[in-house]
Amino acid sequence: MLTHPILEKLQQLKFTGMIAALSEQINTTDIDQLTFDERLGLLVDREMTERENRKLSSRLRRAKLRFPQASMEDIDYRAPRGIDRSAMQALASCSWIKDHLSTLITGPTGVGKSWLACALGQKGCREEYSVLYARLPRLMQELIIAKVDGRFPKMLTTLGSIGEEK
Repeated sequence: MLTHPILEKLQQLKFTGMIAALSEQINTTDIDQLTFDERLGLLVDREMTERENRKLSSRLRRAKLRFPQASMEDIDYRAPRGIDRSAMQALASCSWIKDHLSTLITGPTGVGKSWLACALGQKGCREEYSVLYARLPRLMQELIIAKVDGRFPKMLTTLGSIGEEK
């Protein structure tokens, strides 16, 4: 089998998932029991999974979440914070993003507003929306600086594209 030239071509095509899956197939003794179509399917599935994971990682990195590990599934509804489970489930559907609506999270200091915002942001990233975590005072400061140094129109365009599906 001409494995090395195939791996080089896959590398040139940047099919890293397929390279890993092919290497695993080569080192698996009972792989011959699978048909060509099944083996090819495994290679393609691995490549798709790798690409989806890279895109998600990129969206999460660009989102600049303060709590990147926060997730909707980890919300503790037992805590006395007054979090409405049905409201959170509605927000988790991300329909508010699709409908270009805003969400305002209010409450006293220390109840987890930033964490909830990050959990919503992470869910948006998983649903393939672009997200940006920004606290209002910092965002306002950045807008003022952008206005002074001439980046304001570009910054508004960038902020306007947040929430778009990829």
